[in-house]
Amino acid sequence: MTVHVDGGSRGNPGPAGVGVVITDPEGNVIDRANAYIGEATNNEAEYRALLLGLDRAHALGAREVDVVNDSELIAHQVTGRYKVKKETLRFLHQQARAALEGFERWSIRPVPRERNADADELVNDAIDAHASTAG
Repeated sequence: MTVHVDGGSRGNPGPAGVGVVITDPEGNVIDRANAYIGEATNNEAEYRALLLGLDRAHALGAREVDVVNDSELIAHQVTGRYKVKKETLRFLHQQARAALEGFERWSIRPVPRERNADADELVNDAIDAHASTAG
């Protein structure tokens, strides 16, 4: 399964949301999810999106996942290429690594934002929906 994840905030920190689109090997969408997560930084939202995507993939019975996101920082922190320097991200990083251990095989790779547009749209939908009800 390919798990497209995105998180974002309006302000840093600010109102934040996450979006997930899961596709099968042929590229067919088999799951979509989004959520408003409250006040968060962009990087916190990216990690929360990753956790939601992994949880949804696990619930669908995935044994292998290819994660696609548009955050080079998060992708490289998860693979161990970059250190996690911010204390606020360490716990989320540990949770993500633990979740990934539940799969037989996994990968994560960053792509340009336009190649992750569906997940990005879900992030904005979540933040917009909250803003219209908070209003």
